[in-house]
Amino acid sequence: MSERIRIVIADDHAPTRAGIRAVLEEDGFEVCGEAASADAAVERALEERPAVCLLDINMPGGGIAAAGAISERLPETAIVMLTVSRDDADLFDALRAGAAGYLLKDIDRRQLPADLRGVLAGEAPLPRALVTRLIEEFRERGRRRKLLLHRREIGRLLGKVAERGLTLIPLRLYFKDGRAKLELGLARGKKLYDKREAIRERDERRNTAQEIRDRQRA
Repeated sequence: MSERIRIVIADDHAPTRAGIRAVLEEDGFEVCGEAASADAAVERALEERPAVCLLDINMPGGGIAAAGAISERLPETAIVMLTVSRDDADLFDALRAGAAGYLLKDIDRRQLPADLRGVLAGEAPLPRALVTRLIEEFRERGRRRKLLLHRREIGRLLGKVAERGLTLIPLRLYFKDGRAKLELGLARGKKLYDKREAIRERDERRNTAQEIRDRQRA
């Protein structure tokens, strides 16, 4: 016979705790502790060192705060949130606090034992709608990261331009591949800095210097 999975249930609603206990014990779990607040949940977890802590987000003291305290002191304990909250901010906060799963209370409770065993096997049960939001959040973070890198590159470019006593000025706005493009030019003071003109001026200076040296030799 396999070893029973020990679990602490924390929810301020006693009938909810009783219903969850009945489902889990029927499936072979050992409910080694119950709590109705965040502080009590942390205390029970530290006393019992269960394999899993099932925490309600909205209990007194906050389930997310309890998740953070438990994950910090008992990193080997899997934390799963069981809540009515569909707020993606709660999901992100719970994951940052160390939760390995996020389940809604309106799920079929008969599925709960399988979900908890999945967590211990390395799975991360999440509601489909919140998974979509989680993916969107990571995509948006990627876009923000790229934008930040572009801004840093532009900042370095502007720094180099300023070191040479030049400024960037807009020359032309056009569209390419469905995106707006801005062509920039370099200017020194009010004068447009043209590379070809700069080369011509350099050659003229060289020619003038050569003429002076030729005259001196004559």
